Amino acid sequence: MNIEKPVKSPCVHICALDDDDVCTGCQRSMSEIVRWSRMENEERRQVLVLCDQRAREKGLML
Repeated sequence: MNIEKPVKSPCVHICALDDDDVCTGCQRSMSEIVRWSRMENEERRQVLVLCDQRAREKGLML
């Protein structure tokens, strides 16, 4: 039996919410942060894609 390790949190310990309730450090929404520990890996991967999109839209990534 091959058990997949949990996808790690994108938290960078710079925790502050912007006006849209999105963390300025990891780019997760408040609800994504709260639910993270209960998410399956597939949902976590989807959230990571959203985080990347948010960061790019804000010019935080090239």
